[in-house]
Amino acid sequence: MKYIAGLCLALGLLQDTYAQNDTTRNMDEVVLYSNKFAERKKYIVQKVDLITAQRIAEVNAPTMAELLQNSGQVFVQKSQMGGGSPVLRGFEASRILLVVDGIRMNNAIYRAGHHQYLITVDQNMLDRVEVLYGPASTLYGSDALGGAVLMRTRQPQLSVSGKTSFNANTLIRYGSAANERTVHTDFNVGGRKWAWLQSYTVSDFGDLRMGDHYPDKYPNFGRRSQYITRIGGIDSIVKNSDDRIQRNSAYRQWDLMQKLLFRPSERVNHTLNLQWSSSTDIPRYDRLQDVRNGALRWAQWYYGPQERGLAAYELNVAKLGFFDNLRLNASYQHIEESRHQRAYRSNNLDNRLEEVNVGNFTLDGKKFWQQHELTLGLDAQLNGVNSKANRTDIATGVRTKLDARYPDGQNTMNYYGAYAQHLWKLGGGKWVINDGLRLQAVSLRSQINDNSFFNLPFNSIEQDNLALTGNIGAAYTPRAGSRITASLASGFRSPNVDDLVRIFESGNNQLIVPNKDIDPEYTYTADLGFAQQLGSAVKIEANGFYTWFRNAIALAPFSLNGQSQVQYNGALVPVFANQNVNKAYLYGAQASVTADFTQALSFFSTLTYTYGRLQQPGKSETPLDHIPPVYGRTSIRYAAAKWKAEAFALYNGWKKIRDYNSSGEDNQQYATPEGMPSWYTLNLNASWSPVSFVTLQAGVENILDRNYRVFASGFSAPGRNVVVSVRVKI
Repeated sequence: MKYIAGLCLALGLLQDTYAQNDTTRNMDEVVLYSNKFAERKKYIVQKVDLITAQRIAEVNAPTMAELLQNSGQVFVQKSQMGGGSPVLRGFEASRILLVVDGIRMNNAIYRAGHHQYLITVDQNMLDRVEVLYGPASTLYGSDALGGAVLMRTRQPQLSVSGKTSFNANTLIRYGSAANERTVHTDFNVGGRKWAWLQSYTVSDFGDLRMGDHYPDKYPNFGRRSQYITRIGGIDSIVKNSDDRIQRNSAYRQWDLMQKLLFRPSERVNHTLNLQWSSSTDIPRYDRLQDVRNGALRWAQWYYGPQERGLAAYELNVAKLGFFDNLRLNASYQHIEESRHQRAYRSNNLDNRLEEVNVGNFTLDGKKFWQQHELTLGLDAQLNGVNSKANRTDIATGVRTKLDARYPDGQNTMNYYGAYAQHLWKLGGGKWVINDGLRLQAVSLRSQINDNSFFNLPFNSIEQDNLALTGNIGAAYTPRAGSRITASLASGFRSPNVDDLVRIFESGNNQLIVPNKDIDPEYTYTADLGFAQQLGSAVKIEANGFYTWFRNAIALAPFSLNGQSQVQYNGALVPVFANQNVNKAYLYGAQASVTADFTQALSFFSTLTYTYGRLQQPGKSETPLDHIPPVYGRTSIRYAAAKWKAEAFALYNGWKKIRDYNSSGEDNQQYATPEGMPSWYTLNLNASWSPVSFVTLQAGVENILDRNYRVFASGFSAPGRNVVVSVRVKI
């Protein structure tokens, strides 16, 4: 730990929040909901970043993925334009938890590889985003190994005058790099006891143009010189008229939300929350670049419409029995996703469709007494997965049987948990202790009805796992403007349906088959942090961590019916399976600095470093996948009464090929022979409010038109992007 603390001190920077320029910068004023109920930031030991609604509007990002990426504090991978997979402390996908309005989004088929579920949340309707770093399993259960992204949508607003009130917001946005057109509108009708909030967002993204300023050593990196199209009913490889345009990356998306609030008294709130997100087909751009025998391999590879539906009821009661605050949430989620692929000059379109139905229940209560706060909770999540597949001859329309991605029988995965989280204020508030425990039970049942495709040595998989996780930490404030934190926390992730019984071919031409003998993953993390105010203008803060990762699940060579290679999709491919590769470790630091030169002019900079290695008996250490290179953001911001402007740089260091995991999810086939080159972009945005109800925004992203890819991405980032938007508030 000493070298981590030393790195933190050497960086001499602050890792605080995107709200560094908001009026909520002072920890005494910042309110977080990471502990389930409202809590001041100074009482939370765990590192948390906050993005306010004001900051979300200023960033003006096209999707939730870009909102996190533009912060410079969360690393985001992309395999296609309709995606975005956040990475927290070297953990990604099913190893971090996504939560919307207190409801777990992670379900039984969240994969360990890169995913796209984040964009199904409409960032235009968020009241706040809170990013938790490090294990969050005590409060939120399985999956939160590296942290959690908590998204809270806006609440309906009651009338303050007693008369029925009405207000509305409209956003029109255009981005040149993808010919993006976004329209958003929402309105609120409020009475004395009830309020209704309704929103609609539609986004249309064309094929994305990458930058034209290439690294000197790789002048053709990422260029889309050819693509496949149908001419006269025949697949044809054609030359791209502009090889900077990433052909077959376009898609459309729409998001709807309704909320109804009823407050019969000052003590009781009822909320009905309805959300729906859907899209057109989303091309899997990275796979459309794959080559076999010297030619483009896939004529088609796309996700079908990505659908997420949510219906939730929330009850909030103050002063009920033992508890000062009580919250009950019952919800139902319906998720549909599909994968479709067809090889070049083949008539066989393979279709694999997944449908997930999820029931959630949480009951949380909080009690205050003297210097203590106690939060108790019960929760459950019930998952049902239906997996189907067929092969369609596009010439004749005839459908035949095909191996499904998951077992074609009944698949269920259920989580049950109980937790207690305690907060203790000592020494007049100079010391704060956070501690907690959770008991989690997880059961999984999966049935293979048709075992004829692979003749697996089993027809069903059953698992029952029980885990006890916890956290303990302390924050010490010796004087105003100084704060030191230290904590220990454990995380737990039970293998899900995707881990245990998935069958598919990866981009590395590996056949991944089920392995029922996988144990849960555990992490044990030590954190050390400090914050220091220097005078009235400068604040520095840093946080270092070390994580022991046990029973780490990773792909490794496997055998199927005694064979290490099998014929699949017309090729002889090696067999791999998820396995517990014993253990791994990760460490790193995140730090930054904020400086207020004047009341209007401020500076902010952040930097993040992560390192991870797998440890296997009898073998040398190998790189752990999902570990990003050094990355960060530096900005200068000016805010006046009617207008604001910000100039900022985003940057990533090199990810050398020697630090890639060759059998994991690092996607070295989409990098250069030496790895992923370092990059930086210069960006400028500004807004002007000529009148109180109108805001005009304009910006130029990637001003130098650099061509680059984010590590592990098979999709090049936008080139120079001119963004203009109009916001009207009634």
